[in-house]
Amino acid sequence: MQIGTLQVDNPIVLGPMAGVTDWAFRTICAELGANITVTEMVSSRALVYKDKKSAALLRKNAGSLCGAQIFGNNPEVMAEGARLALEISGCDFIDINMGCPMPKIANSGDGCGLMRTPELAGDIVKAVVNAVDVPVTVKCRLGWDKGSINVLDFSKRMEDNGAAMLTVHGRTRSMLYSGVADWDMIAKVKQQLSVPVIANGDIVDGQTAVKCLNWTKADGIMIGRATFGNPWVLADAASALAGKGDYQRPALSKRVDVAVRQFELAFEDKGEHIACLEARKHFVWYLRGVAYANYYKEQISSIQKMDDIYRIAEGVRKDLK
Repeated sequence: MQIGTLQVDNPIVLGPMAGVTDWAFRTICAELGANITVTEMVSSRALVYKDKKSAALLRKNAGSLCGAQIFGNNPEVMAEGARLALEISGCDFIDINMGCPMPKIANSGDGCGLMRTPELAGDIVKAVVNAVDVPVTVKCRLGWDKGSINVLDFSKRMEDNGAAMLTVHGRTRSMLYSGVADWDMIAKVKQQLSVPVIANGDIVDGQTAVKCLNWTKADGIMIGRATFGNPWVLADAASALAGKGDYQRPALSKRVDVAVRQFELAFEDKGEHIACLEARKHFVWYLRGVAYANYYKEQISSIQKMDDIYRIAEGVRKDLK
């Protein structure tokens, strides 16, 4: 698959997710099969205003192509935000978020709100393409709601304005993450575009990855929420798409080792306090489905220091299978 000047084989993309896909988690996922990663979305306006917290989200991970994702609804600000995101991160491409369904984003005309103003969305893509010398990609949904599904016209407009790749989440904004993703509509988008199309939605393992690609004829897949506490789903997808069959997830002790390493990377990136606060949700995700884990989940909820993480990890390795 060609994304502008970038060549990618068998693309498996880690979906950008606010509060989840930080540098530490992206690093882990790149090692486990994601050959494209994307940062958490960053406000273009915040970048222009020199917000340090926003800039810190743009740290590029190794081991994969990495895109910097920005959002906003002003072409000039988005163009400047893209230039700054590229300067700060050194990322391989710029991704424009036109799919976030959260009310505080979409109701302000950002994220999926741009699907209600396709002409403005096209102007934004054109402005960003003219502002940077790396490929510009777009992530969108099917439309605002069931009565206004416009992804076919919308995606063609994005391509016409210079987008080098489209990722389509097969749900409308009003669906959020409920219901069933419409792979048929993704297939229709693929049929009409000449640039690569990435399919997103309801891909939870290797079997659904293969099924989705066969169904949609897309150029690659994006996996998002299924990676919560289970980055091995990416390895499963990579194995299945390579025709090697199902990937066997490691034993719990090895999964805990990966979790601890993620938290150590977060400590390196953000410091102990923030890393430990964020470890509370991630560590619980890693123990999802593990029998008799409630005792340790309660301890995880009050993690304060890295020593707490090491102590809990050792207890899980010893007591749980």
